[in-house]
Amino acid sequence: MKKRLISLLVAASVVAATLVGCGSKDSGVAADGQKVQQENTGGSELALITDVGTIDDKSFNQGSWEGVEAYAKENNITHKYYKPSEKSDDALMTSIGLAVKGGAKVIVCPGYLFEVPVYNAQLKYPDIKFILIDGAPHNGDYNYDIKENTKSIFYAEEQAGFLAGYAAVYEGYKNLGFMGGIAVPAVVRFGYGYIEGAEYAAKELGLAEGDINIKYTYVGNFDASPENMSKAAAWFNAGTEVIFACGGGVGNSVMKAAETAGTKVIGVDVDQSGESNTVITSAMKNLSKSVYDALSEYYAGKFEGGVSVTLDAATNNVQLPMESSKFEKFNQEKYDAIYKQIIDGAIKISKNDIAEDAAQVPTTIVKVESIK
Repeated sequence: MKKRLISLLVAASVVAATLVGCGSKDSGVAADGQKVQQENTGGSELALITDVGTIDDKSFNQGSWEGVEAYAKENNITHKYYKPSEKSDDALMTSIGLAVKGGAKVIVCPGYLFEVPVYNAQLKYPDIKFILIDGAPHNGDYNYDIKENTKSIFYAEEQAGFLAGYAAVYEGYKNLGFMGGIAVPAVVRFGYGYIEGAEYAAKELGLAEGDINIKYTYVGNFDASPENMSKAAAWFNAGTEVIFACGGGVGNSVMKAAETAGTKVIGVDVDQSGESNTVITSAMKNLSKSVYDALSEYYAGKFEGGVSVTLDAATNNVQLPMESSKFEKFNQEKYDAIYKQIIDGAIKISKNDIAEDAAQVPTTIVKVESIK
């Protein structure tokens, strides 16, 4: 884990995308019409506010909630989640207010949509602790300020992307694709890491220049849409064997195209193997672990407030889910070896500032076709 106090580095990376989820027991509706999931009656010490997705979205909401649930159930702590009525700062603040009114001591906020609401909430509720996933609080003009009651958590997406690209090439794929949502820093880090991982594996395997090709694009949204499915289908029909789908609902579109074409997909953020048989692996952020660990710190009296941290391979917070991955050649032994090299610093992986365009990422074997 690399601690980072409020700095320009946070500002440069903070517009990260929460892009790309376990079920409930009793469901209810709050007085203002907002849906509430409650694990038991009465107030709840722990709360999570969902972003625009659902609690079982197989992405940020679900991954974060699993961390809340795991810690709460192990320690017999009341917990609840709130689903805002709409996508707006006001709606998110209303849900935070409901959580505070319900007795929450710690509120988990997954995603960059919470940056402004948490900025305001940390001032309004100084006695409440906030855990902000993939974002840092700012006032709307990107003036960042992380108070002592807030912990900001980011992830080393470039490492997860590297592992995905490395594994894909070792598995034998030579025609790869990267289909990102919007070119926010987190998505770019996933993509550039993917390129560098493919390049590293190609060199280890002794491949020749041009043996590995990567089609690379940002579709401009995070939606499941006919347009995104059509674009993925066109790539598959042109010979792309596997696409790293990095953009929320975009992944669902790519999976549907792959199901028709008989090709493969790499998921993102969480283990998406259950979404489609076409998913061979996923470039994961260990959301449940990072939330669980942050809650453990709070209850141990060691809450890390006032800082932004980047969680990486050194703390097992980025990974491939090898148990559910559908590899035939790339195995656990090879994964462990490359993972150790990343932890030890033997492999240096670039971030999103290495190039302005994917085609400019330095490679000698991999050929990147950047498609606007």
